[in-house]
Amino acid sequence: MGILNFTPDSFSDGGKFSRIDLALNQVEQMIADGAAIIDIGGESTRPGARDVTEKDELSRVIPVLKAINKRFNVVVSIDTSKSSVMAEAIAHGASIINDVRALQNDGCLDVLAQDQSVAICLMHMQGLPRTMQHNPQYEHLITDISTFFEQRILACTQAGISASRLILDPGFGFGKSLEQNYSLLANMAKFHALSLPLLAGLSRKSMIGSLLNRDVSERLAGSLATAIIAAQQGAKIIRVHDVKETVDALKVLHATHINK
Repeated sequence: MGILNFTPDSFSDGGKFSRIDLALNQVEQMIADGAAIIDIGGESTRPGARDVTEKDELSRVIPVLKAINKRFNVVVSIDTSKSSVMAEAIAHGASIINDVRALQNDGCLDVLAQDQSVAICLMHMQGLPRTMQHNPQYEHLITDISTFFEQRILACTQAGISASRLILDPGFGFGKSLEQNYSLLANMAKFHALSLPLLAGLSRKSMIGSLLNRDVSERLAGSLATAIIAAQQGAKIIRVHDVKETVDALKVLHATHINK
């Protein structure tokens, strides 16, 4: 899954692709590099990020979604927590809704229950983007996150959303300390007990920068290491900025596995 941040304040590439022509060039490159999914974000969810209005998010996301679907044959995911954006994105051909709030906002369950063709990624986040990194606390990290997922899966099925449509993202960097993030990565395979595909989003995150003392532009090696570990833990979707390098690394991992 290649990341396309159509925002001015993303932590990694904010503003870099905020014109449709530049965004399309980036999408073309990511597809050529091996991306099977393009994930469009119109609101930054970095720590401390401010909320974006519904109008602003729609004006960012929908035009680029329409342009991508017109030009490319690729699966498109929309990274949003607003029911109105979800509805518009589905109407214009989005195949996946990727929600950091796991459909907890008003109206989201109803929107996704009305269209049975769209896959849904439920992410775990403790707190909200503005405050989530202020001393996150867990009684038992993996158990607490698993319990959250069980609750959200139940909410989905009770709303008429089949569990077969769901993908789980443990939410690296979303309300987790440095130690908690690496414990989560080491134990990611335990979420297979929920019998749903796993998505891992670790690319260029602060858990890499803090450990290695590297700025965002210097986190490629760390990002590749986390992608490999996540894949070894059974993640089916790896969400990244650096598609070409990650695809190369995963091809080496795959070749190693099939030749054991």
